[in-house]
Amino acid sequence: MEPAALGRLRRLLLAAPGTGPAPGRAGHRGCGEASGPRRDLYEVLGVPPTATQAQIKTAYYEQSFRYHPDRNAGSAAAAERFAAVSEAYLVLGSAALRRKYDRGVLSREDVRGAPKPSGRPPAPKPPPARAAASGSRRGPVPPPFDFDAFYRAHYGEQLERERALRARREQLRLRREEAAAQGRFRLVSDLSVGLLFFLGVVLLYGLKLQRAPSASMTCRCCA
Repeated sequence: MEPAALGRLRRLLLAAPGTGPAPGRAGHRGCGEASGPRRDLYEVLGVPPTATQAQIKTAYYEQSFRYHPDRNAGSAAAAERFAAVSEAYLVLGSAALRRKYDRGVLSREDVRGAPKPSGRPPAPKPPPARAAASGSRRGPVPPPFDFDAFYRAHYGEQLERERALRARREQLRLRREEAAAQGRFRLVSDLSVGLLFFLGVVLLYGLKLQRAPSASMTCRCCA
């Protein structure tokens, strides 16, 4: 901690009754003496002695932001106010130092070892995702709609009829193709038999014609 800031805080502590080395201060303070030390630093931050640590922190960040030297360049009053707010929060911002300050037993060694507060407020936490919040309000997500099950439940009989009709048509087509194949086979067979019969007739007629000239020649020789 800087010597100048430590000196100002020391003056605040010494100005409060009950913080000096007077004997018997721990157990024989009156009501006026008990309210004195709390009024000094608490009033610097503008909070009551019963304020919580969160309220003290909020008050410190508001005033340190308002009187920060970067926002009040060249203002001695703002710089002095910023230093006083920082010194008050140095004690009241620590629960251990605040208890000692309220009891009037805070020493300069305790203040010298305390960390210097930051003049910047902490970064705000990001808000929760809207999807998660909406999901928690709406409850469990329903399963997706099964269109196939709906179609089978309402049009199952019609599908069965159409399937049976297609199977019947397929059977008729196969029978027609089989009948057509058998008809072509019969036609080819009939043509083959007819052709063989015609060739047999031609061969027999040819043999008959060959025998006729030879028989006439034999008759002529005998005569």
